[in-house]
Amino acid sequence: MLRQVIHRGLQSFFYKLGLFVSRHPVFFLTVPAVLTIIFGFSLLNRFQPDTDLESLVAPSHSLAKIERSLASSLFSLDQSKSQLYSDLHTPGRYGRVILLSKPGGNILHQADVILQIHRAVLEMKVNYKGYNYTFSHLCVLRNQDKKCVLDDIISVLEDLRQAALSNKTTARVQVSYPNTKLKDGRSSFIGHQLGGVMEVPNSKDQRVKSARAIQITYYLQTYGSVTQDLIGEKWESEFCKLMHKMQLDHQDLQLYSLASFSLWKDFHQTSLLARGKILVSLMLILLTATLSSSMKDCLRSKPFLGLLGVLTICISSVTAAGIFFITDGKYNSTLLGIPFFAMGHGTKGVFELLSGWRRTRENLPFKDRVADAYSDVMVSYTMTSSLYFIAFGMGASPFTNIEAVKVFCQNMCVSILLNYFYIFSFFGSCLVFAGQLEQNRYHSIFCCKIPSAEYLDRKPVWFQTMMNDGHQHTSHHETNPYQHHFIQHFLREHYNEWITNIYVKPFVVILYLIYASFSFMGCLQINDGANIINLLASESPSVSYALIQQKYFSNYSPVIGFYIYEPLEYWNGTVQEDLKTLSQGFNTVSWIEQYYQYLRVGNISATNKSDFISILQSSFLKKPEFQHFKNDIIFSKAGDENNIIASRLYLVARTSENTQREAVELLEKLRPLSLIQSIKFIVFNPTFVFIDHYGLSVTMPVLISGFGILLVLILTFFLVIHPLGNFWLILSVTSIELGVLGLMTLWNVDMDCISILCLIYTLNFAIDHCAPLLYTFVLATEHTRTQCIKNSLQEHGTAILQNVSSFLIGLVPLLFVPSNLTFTLFKCLLLAGSCTLLHCFVILPVFLTFFPPSKKHHKKKKRAKRKEREEIECIEIQENPDHVTAV
Repeated sequence: MLRQVIHRGLQSFFYKLGLFVSRHPVFFLTVPAVLTIIFGFSLLNRFQPDTDLESLVAPSHSLAKIERSLASSLFSLDQSKSQLYSDLHTPGRYGRVILLSKPGGNILHQADVILQIHRAVLEMKVNYKGYNYTFSHLCVLRNQDKKCVLDDIISVLEDLRQAALSNKTTARVQVSYPNTKLKDGRSSFIGHQLGGVMEVPNSKDQRVKSARAIQITYYLQTYGSVTQDLIGEKWESEFCKLMHKMQLDHQDLQLYSLASFSLWKDFHQTSLLARGKILVSLMLILLTATLSSSMKDCLRSKPFLGLLGVLTICISSVTAAGIFFITDGKYNSTLLGIPFFAMGHGTKGVFELLSGWRRTRENLPFKDRVADAYSDVMVSYTMTSSLYFIAFGMGASPFTNIEAVKVFCQNMCVSILLNYFYIFSFFGSCLVFAGQLEQNRYHSIFCCKIPSAEYLDRKPVWFQTMMNDGHQHTSHHETNPYQHHFIQHFLREHYNEWITNIYVKPFVVILYLIYASFSFMGCLQINDGANIINLLASESPSVSYALIQQKYFSNYSPVIGFYIYEPLEYWNGTVQEDLKTLSQGFNTVSWIEQYYQYLRVGNISATNKSDFISILQSSFLKKPEFQHFKNDIIFSKAGDENNIIASRLYLVARTSENTQREAVELLEKLRPLSLIQSIKFIVFNPTFVFIDHYGLSVTMPVLISGFGILLVLILTFFLVIHPLGNFWLILSVTSIELGVLGLMTLWNVDMDCISILCLIYTLNFAIDHCAPLLYTFVLATEHTRTQCIKNSLQEHGTAILQNVSSFLIGLVPLLFVPSNLTFTLFKCLLLAGSCTLLHCFVILPVFLTFFPPSKKHHKKKKRAKRKEREEIECIEIQENPDHVTAV
């Protein structure tokens, strides 16, 4: 009883709202237009891109950021970023280049050419306010000699060049991999500086026979000042230009350059590449909406309403964007999906309202027809819009740990509210004017008076076709002239009979089993998308660089900093064994290991604290080949006693080309050990900030949104018009969501912020299209389920087909944007629209004929009413036999 009262109350409210809009159409047309103009100007004046990629796509709250702060408090990250090698996430300003030899070549034989390029980088000048700055003015300085920090591969190349100049063979210069001995006696790890390595067979010291690639990084200081940052940015820009010029001068080498701004630039490049394609997409949606709203009947055809409906969503999106920038929002490329998301939600309301208008009686005044359409459509549209708002509102909650997802969801909430307001106001006013033209018998395109039938009969056929108002169809047996709309005619005369045919149903069941099996198979293979290149323009320098880097320099993981942050008895044999156990399986760059070896070689005993620290400070760290280890130890002095309060070493693991996945596994392996070991340590690499619990962070929004929608549907189980409607809706949405998730995984789409946003949208898109169909079915009073589903498809199928076809056609231009981000967006939204269409027109029409709700009680009620009516007629005839005689 309560649900009927609520439903009737809502219908009554929207009927009055429709009347109010139909009586004041100019007001409801003007207010949205004025709002769009006001906020549209703010969009132009306040547009500002977001340049901080880490804050957007890295988890906002992660243990890796805490570990970074702790590591930075112990050892300056700016000074140690040359040791903490990271593939694409190196902090601060830098320039990096990969030099690749031709297939079959040896890059080590081109040492002279590489050093010429290196000198060109060192001599490159950047002018700022009349002063020239070179790399030596901007570089990170070593603590021991205040010289620029350079990769050790430069020293190796200089040795090779000296050997060539002195007529020695390069074989006399011993280059080992991944650790090599330098001229000054230092042992250096060059696993990330030399790539595509072939070793000498049966070589005990892993001597290099040939190599394909060399990677050199130039690190700049980061003081935090605006001036320093501007100079560093100019230097990076000049560095990329210089590398391009060097590529033209040295055709025997391939050069790939990368700078700190490259990732952000190529991330933002997607927006620039997609601008024209989005306009093409809008044109296609306008054309599809216009054509699908047209009829042969020039009076009842509504092409301009389809056109105005799409424009309504466009001005609503402009207003939402203006509000976003007024509130100090910053644009990023993930927001490219908002126009498509908003269009899918908004045009559904437009086409449903248009279908609601067609279901009203023509003999009513146009204002009453608008009110009836509002009463019929807006209840369902309000419910689905509320679920949109709940889902994206949950995505914008503090539970969401990725800023890009949070910003997107906040924008979508505003867009949904404005879509809803603009549809019942702006588009409602357009519907009022169109209804008035129809009532006064004006042509739907030319807006001229339609001639009488007698006048048309005297005109040529082409003129009759253009001015045909369908009078010849409606004069006899047709009760609803809108049934001549081509989509409704196709559904009623052809499709409904075909899909409910008993011979078609088994094939549909088999089709669904295939769909479910592929979806389940895909759900078992989900990969997280922590790789930043998934968000970049596909033909950008950053992507080219990352692919080459992955191919030739993925033998070793990023260098992991191992920070011991509490005093430790390094001279104790048990501690030494614990350290050896922790570093087992890793290639280590460690002062501890070198010091132990130094003691063994010199046959020196250091079994107590005083001897250990004394020999360390007075002998080991004084040696030229070990001086650089001073940066890895923090001493404190209490009286005459020295203590080691903290130290660090570096761990590098052997990896395959899937470095990202293996880096996550290393982090998950090492971090728990810090809690159970007696040695207190943390591990850190800049890459960890982007991948730490990324899978959980990126899936949390869709889990929260799905849980929120599920909770709302369950709580309103006995408040909606029929509980079985909610039950079927939950099953349908779950099937569609899992189908999209599984199929997108099989289509090589990873779980990144874009695919997660698409999954949140899929929840709502499925509800938006399935809910009206299901509720109409469960409330239908026909004798059979088959007849009920036919009526449901006839009532809502046109709007669903119009909206999904417009949505899918609008996605086609995204396929031609050369960007990984738009490829992901296209694939996910294409699957969302296709799976929803499959369920609405194939799966649900068949499965609803098998399962509850049963329609037998409706049949019994009708029989009882008919029997009662027959008995009443018999009684009347018996009481008045003269009436029978008269008849």
